[in-house]
Amino acid sequence: MFLRTESFNDFLKFYPVIAFLTGLHIFLWLIMDVFSFPFAVEWKQLGVGNNFLVSQGEYWRLLTPIFLHAGLSHTLFNSFTLVLFGPALERMLGKVKFIIAYLLAGIAGNIGTYAADPGAFYSHLGASGAIFGLFGIYAYMLFARKDLLDQASSQIIGVIIVLGLIMTFLQPNINVLGHLFGFIGGLALAPPLLKNIRPGFFFR
Repeated sequence: MFLRTESFNDFLKFYPVIAFLTGLHIFLWLIMDVFSFPFAVEWKQLGVGNNFLVSQGEYWRLLTPIFLHAGLSHTLFNSFTLVLFGPALERMLGKVKFIIAYLLAGIAGNIGTYAADPGAFYSHLGASGAIFGLFGIYAYMLFARKDLLDQASSQIIGVIIVLGLIMTFLQPNINVLGHLFGFIGGLALAPPLLKNIRPGFFFR
């Protein structure tokens, strides 16, 4: 379920949304952080999460931080996590439902961050809230739709979720609320998204 054995071309064919998001992460990092094109630096400044600016009407900042990252390690870590854990859900849900889940979970993480302190002026960015939303969907399957998981996948998911939540509180410079509300968003989205999914639908 989480072991990637496809060729590059097959990965692009089977998981186009994951491939696009990963490519977008790297492309934006290159133009914003490596080459620092003036227009791209301006985009980043306009796109990072900032609670105070959201309160001033810049509501797009609840969405745009999902696609931005702070440096190479941040970009690669989130992209690797997405490549590892996203494909099974993309195949299971289909492209449209997966995009809805990913974006709404990311937005939920940013809304939670905003609601906790609407006047805060610090910046936050990254796909982690959306990725934790995927973990939330897996968590729902683990407890309410066990028919969609084999035993080995269930064990891996359980360990990854626990480790992810623990590291959220232990690592510095982490948007804890973004992770937690993204996870909650995934849990909330899981029942309608998984309603018509049958066992064995997406395993490869």
